[in-house]
Amino acid sequence: MSLNAGTAPAKGGRSRAPSALLSGDTLVDRLAAALRTETGPSSDFDANPDVAIPDLPLRDAGVLAAFHEDDGRLYLTKRAATMRHHPGQIALPGGKLDPSDADVIAAALREAREEIALNSAQVQLIGTLPPHRTVTQFRVTPVIAVIRGPFTPIAEPGEVAEVFTLPFDHIANPANYRLEGRMWRDSWRAYRVAPYGPYYLWGATARILLGLAERLSA
Repeated sequence: MSLNAGTAPAKGGRSRAPSALLSGDTLVDRLAAALRTETGPSSDFDANPDVAIPDLPLRDAGVLAAFHEDDGRLYLTKRAATMRHHPGQIALPGGKLDPSDADVIAAALREAREEIALNSAQVQLIGTLPPHRTVTQFRVTPVIAVIRGPFTPIAEPGEVAEVFTLPFDHIANPANYRLEGRMWRDSWRAYRVAPYGPYYLWGATARILLGLAERLSA
């Protein structure tokens, strides 16, 4: 779903602008064009077609993929090691839909305020990707946005161990996402990873961002 129309990037095999030039309105236009590409929903089960998908109710959630207007860097979090669920994992700011949230976009913005102190007034919403289903029975809607103006993140004590950024070139290149696997609940499960330096980007977050990368390279 596109919330902000933009000018489509050049097609027909012509090269795109490097990330050094991908800033401001050019970044907005590139992301908006990517969201106009029609794709279906994604799932943690995509890499495991032989695994039966449980017929269980899903809980709605929203995550915010916020790129800074200066150079397209993407803000992510490393969850605190003391967290009950997914300790130490890398994630986009976000969380489940609360009764006070108008929709999943509001949930993503609220969680970004809480987790990294991002003022919603600085966020230019571009649109959403199709929902992503997780193995923990969440239906996660990725919200794509651009941060306008100076921003210094502040990690939420007790929940976020670190706030960091990854370069647009890494996030936007589908070749950076590979399959790995491990034993989980007595069976072999494959999942996407896109490590960068000390940051091991994997699982649902990597699969969501791969979906965006594929649209950006279409």
